[in-house]
Amino acid sequence: MFSAGAESLLHQAREIQEEELKKFCSRISKLLQTEDLGPDTVDSLQRLFLIISATKYHRRLEKTCIDLLQATLSLPACPEQLQVLCTAILREMSPCDSLSLAWDHTQNSRQLSLVASVLLAQGDRNEEVRAVGQGVLRALESRQPEGPSFRHLLPVMAKVVVLSPGTLQEDQTTLLSKRLVDWLRYASLQQGFPHSGSFFSTPRARQPGPITEVDGAVATDFFTVLSTGHRFTEDQWLNVQGFSMLRAWLLHSGPEGPGALDTDDGSEQEGSMLSVISATSSAGRLLPPRERLREVAFEYCQRLIEQSNRRESPTQAQAPRLHPPAMQGALRKGDSDLQKACLVEAVLVLDVLCRQDPSFLYRSLSCLKALHGRLQGDPASVRVLLPLARFFLSHGEVAAVDSEAVYRHLFTRIPSEQFHSPMLAFEFIQFCRDNLHLFAGHLSTLRLSFPNLFKFLAWNSPPLTSEFVELLPALADAGTALEMLHALLDLPCLTAALDLQLRSLPAPSERPLWDTSLRVPSCLEAFRDPKFQGLFQYLLRPKASGTIERLAPLHQLLQPMASCARVAQCAEAVPTLLQVFFSAVTQVADGALTNQLALLLLGRSDSLYPAPGYAACVHRVLSSQFLALCKLKPSLVVELARDLLEFLGSVNGLRSRASLVTSVVWAIGEYLSVTYDRRCTVEQINKFFEALEALLFEVTQCRPSATLPSCPPQVVTVLMTTLTKLASRSQDLIPRTSLLLSKMRNLAQSPASSTGGYGSPGREAGPRLGLAPSETLRAGPCSSSGLCLRALCSSAMLS
Repeated sequence: MFSAGAESLLHQAREIQEEELKKFCSRISKLLQTEDLGPDTVDSLQRLFLIISATKYHRRLEKTCIDLLQATLSLPACPEQLQVLCTAILREMSPCDSLSLAWDHTQNSRQLSLVASVLLAQGDRNEEVRAVGQGVLRALESRQPEGPSFRHLLPVMAKVVVLSPGTLQEDQTTLLSKRLVDWLRYASLQQGFPHSGSFFSTPRARQPGPITEVDGAVATDFFTVLSTGHRFTEDQWLNVQGFSMLRAWLLHSGPEGPGALDTDDGSEQEGSMLSVISATSSAGRLLPPRERLREVAFEYCQRLIEQSNRRESPTQAQAPRLHPPAMQGALRKGDSDLQKACLVEAVLVLDVLCRQDPSFLYRSLSCLKALHGRLQGDPASVRVLLPLARFFLSHGEVAAVDSEAVYRHLFTRIPSEQFHSPMLAFEFIQFCRDNLHLFAGHLSTLRLSFPNLFKFLAWNSPPLTSEFVELLPALADAGTALEMLHALLDLPCLTAALDLQLRSLPAPSERPLWDTSLRVPSCLEAFRDPKFQGLFQYLLRPKASGTIERLAPLHQLLQPMASCARVAQCAEAVPTLLQVFFSAVTQVADGALTNQLALLLLGRSDSLYPAPGYAACVHRVLSSQFLALCKLKPSLVVELARDLLEFLGSVNGLRSRASLVTSVVWAIGEYLSVTYDRRCTVEQINKFFEALEALLFEVTQCRPSATLPSCPPQVVTVLMTTLTKLASRSQDLIPRTSLLLSKMRNLAQSPASSTGGYGSPGREAGPRLGLAPSETLRAGPCSSSGLCLRALCSSAMLS
């Protein structure tokens, strides 16, 4: 959330037109051509960066301005603040054909890192990524003790390794592995010297102190990213940056090369029984650089896990505890958050190490099992459970871990309690999506947990919609398809119920932000009413129950919340998810399930949550999917004849369900034939003809009213086409159809004075259709009976 001042600045930046931006760029070009690059230049570049980054589309800058930004960035004596601003603007303009940065003669490592970051933002054009990587490696290899720092080059090297894994040669990989070992294991345990001291400061006061732990105790082991101090030395900064690129480097320099761990081919290797002696025998012998790096990485991660469990200081121990946390001792909240972030990365690194070398698995299990037991009851550390679950998912069979209990806790409690955390929601759904190939025997647990996963979607639907588009096909199953379809249709209702659940929490400090302008006292009373507790509990259930309850009473109770922004955003995502669901479920649906899905579409068409515009969008999807089901199983029309007749027996809400009614009527005309199902009889055809004839008569002859609005022309057209198709399959219906079409012709030609019925002249006609005779008799979605239609129309006109 931005402040009012920030929102005003962003609005002004977005409203700047091209002509005004062109003048502003001309002014910046003049400032950059002067020798004195003072505060005015800095202020103007800050404004330019805000302007080009405030919109999602690229702003166009003059080539002169871009060239001057590149020249300023390459100046050796340019102030660092100006270089950073020029870099940020050029990266925001990427990809740009006007860029021609020369980085190979740059000596300053800081400047080299800025230039390389701009080139990497362009993408791998003309193998620039490889060239940048080789240039950075040459700088790393030629560095002398008094030379430029590595601090600015390591992030660039990490990016190059990800973008172009084949950049490094064998000797270069070995060299960087050796350097990482030194930085990770042998960083200093003393704080750095202050940059400058005052005149009155004594030499004793300027002496650096020791590095401490997050709880304030003096560090006695080697330095890590969780070690604290007022000033860091150069090797300590390299330690921090080395750990940040460690996982990517291990994946790159693994035993089978880059990308080897994306597959799950190590099961046979992990299945071999390794003795404890062989697992720990590498500690006493000299290892090659890559194996030595893996050993140091393992020790580093073990120390991070130990540092994350620092006990509280004596002053903290005297304070009363309301909820004893799993991780204690951090003196600052920022350090506590850093502990959790480092735990996540440490577990991910251990997972990589165990995949590359199974001997690490037996050395990691004890501490990771203890870590999982310690974090399982701590809501603040729930994000750490995801990489732990992935570790057990990958190695659980070999490690003899009860993975089922881990997943049961993961999918049952976390979504119900933490659905309102946007970062956790994204990471949780990404965890499910990325590890589908590892679930194997636990896929049923994931599928049965879809009501809980839908809570993430209901509360965070705009950012998570694309993630669920990929995950939903794996969740769709023949056993839960009907229940899942109901849940998708009720997703906006679930959003409203989750909002009420959070509003009813006793501790206001634990609630996330919502739309404070919305006042829903009646909805809160209904949420607490014992009479509706059963329906709310069903809607908020943690897993599939196997039963289906109609939530129409809740739709009316929660109608005041339909205008809530979060509910409206969720409603917009449902049509897309419905299409993905039907695409997946039709791959596994048998004949009985296809019939049930078709009946569910008809039954739910008039039982949807009343969010603005929601019903119309859903009806369009349901109509297209009903046709898809009929195409998949043409005999569906004959088998569901009674239900289809009941659906067509009422015209209430016809305008709101026009698209679905149109599809149902067209499917009857197309598939109610002995060609598709030999069980089709003349009696069935006559029953459908009478029902559709009565429906057509009602929608064209009756006055519009509150319960019977004017009928859309598409429905009339398809009704007439379907009646003609049915008449072509029963000769006794041809004269009746001819008379009907002649009446329709008269109604279309003179809508103001048409007959009120088949044999009651003089009655005032119903709603005006506004159709020409040719439009009225035009074929609907299918023109397979066009010849018969034209013949009957001709006979009707001749009569």
